[in-house]
Amino acid sequence: MSDFWICQTCAVEHAEQVDVCAICADERQWVPAEGQLWTTLDELTAGGHRAEIADLEPDLHAITTTPSTGIGQQSKLLRTSAGNLLWDPVGYVDGDIADRVRALGDVRAIVASHPHMYGVQVEWSHLLGGAPVLVAEADREWVARPDPVIETWSGDLEVLPGVTLSQPGGHFPGSAVAHWRAGAEGRGVLLTGDTIFANPDRTSVSFMRSYPNRLPLSGAVVKRVAEHVDRFDYDRLYGNFDNAIAADARAIVRRSAERHAAWVNGDFDHLT
Repeated sequence: MSDFWICQTCAVEHAEQVDVCAICADERQWVPAEGQLWTTLDELTAGGHRAEIADLEPDLHAITTTPSTGIGQQSKLLRTSAGNLLWDPVGYVDGDIADRVRALGDVRAIVASHPHMYGVQVEWSHLLGGAPVLVAEADREWVARPDPVIETWSGDLEVLPGVTLSQPGGHFPGSAVAHWRAGAEGRGVLLTGDTIFANPDRTSVSFMRSYPNRLPLSGAVVKRVAEHVDRFDYDRLYGNFDNAIAADARAIVRRSAERHAAWVNGDFDHLT
């Protein structure tokens, strides 16, 4: 029997049921028209949910759920010789997927790019031998299932050799990215969650306070985020779904930030 609850809308774990999930009640997310809905891992398993793992590139794997849970994010499992990083944990886990993840090496840390991606991060840790769950200090208030495995962090953190966590903020104050120096055949990879969102055209990215509710960030904040990540060498970018920029991502982030700032600053008002 599960001893915690999962919000059906965002799939974030909660120690107890509350009137409304604070993450969904925030202006960046939504509460369903029918009101707050809850589920448990037992109910999801009984309903046929399962987790799948697939290769994205050497030493980087995608984890998804079928049927989709919550927002439907895609976790990333990044492998290194010193251990692995589980990024943006999905809102479902069972013994089978935990065993498959452990077979690929010890998970040294579990990190969500921002609170919408917390998923069942504590439960993942419990099934992966107590791996620390690293939560951005600036966003710790959004943790709804406290646990001793949770640790806070800020600034830059080399979580594994060649893998650096950093917090450019924007979408949330603690919104984070993970830079993997050896990714993309040594050209570098940036895992960005919603901090920097790879667009469907595959040649641009977006920066938003709320994606579903269409709340933009200011031009100044977007430029700050882009400048923050520009210090890293990277050629490829992965978002938190199946969205990615396969090549030239660093230049694309720069151009997209300039475009965003120009639009919100009124430079293109003559086109409207």
